Amino acid sequence: MTERKSVLVVGAGDATGGAIARRFAREGYVACVTRRNADRLQPLVNEIRAAGGEAHGFESDARKEESVVALVDRIEREIAPLDAAIFNIGANVRFGITETTARVYYKVWEMACFAGFLMGREAARVMLPRGRGSIFFTGATASLRGRAGYAAFAGAKHALRALAQSMARELGPKGIHVAHPIIDGAIDTEFIRENFPERYALKAQDGIVDPEHIADIYWMLHQQPRDAWTHELELRPWLENW
Repeated sequence: MTERKSVLVVGAGDATGGAIARRFAREGYVACVTRRNADRLQPLVNEIRAAGGEAHGFESDARKEESVVALVDRIEREIAPLDAAIFNIGANVRFGITETTARVYYKVWEMACFAGFLMGREAARVMLPRGRGSIFFTGATASLRGRAGYAAFAGAKHALRALAQSMARELGPKGIHVAHPIIDGAIDTEFIRENFPERYALKAQDGIVDPEHIADIYWMLHQQPRDAWTHELELRPWLENW
């Protein structure tokens, strides 16, 4: 009998997170997906189940320690051993520095960095006794460089990258693969379509990133043999100016 394994996708939206959940589910993993609003997860859960996979949606605030601890404990106890954990919360906002309130800066850090720490810590806690597992943190252009108007977002994404590096150095020798894929380009999402139509028009030329292709890369990372692990890679469309 094949061993049951689960994947946790924190921030399973309609694009990248959902695509990752579907990709792992196609490989036989139980997809455990979270958002702050559970009702918005139901279409994704239904889609995975209709395709023959197994999926469970959870309403969870990734910024709350007690919520993340309870979520991972429930997955381990009631569903299947956690073999991969993906942190995919965005929190991309733009404010001039004098318009960036303390509340905005702190909220962005909570969502894009602190929540990643909580997920990563709890995933490591249950994976370490088994000596295997993958923990991936989705990075962005802001992980590498700051930009005018993005002090809060870049600060949080830089911090998330440092977290991933520290965890990789600590957990890699113990069998846990920690990776930080950086998505350097617009992704095919409703947000891009509605707010940046000129960028979305590049889709016909493969000028924006397909979430399904991102998901393929995450599955590839998870399948890498441990003698050739990738920690960080960058994904960008061929048209991207970088």
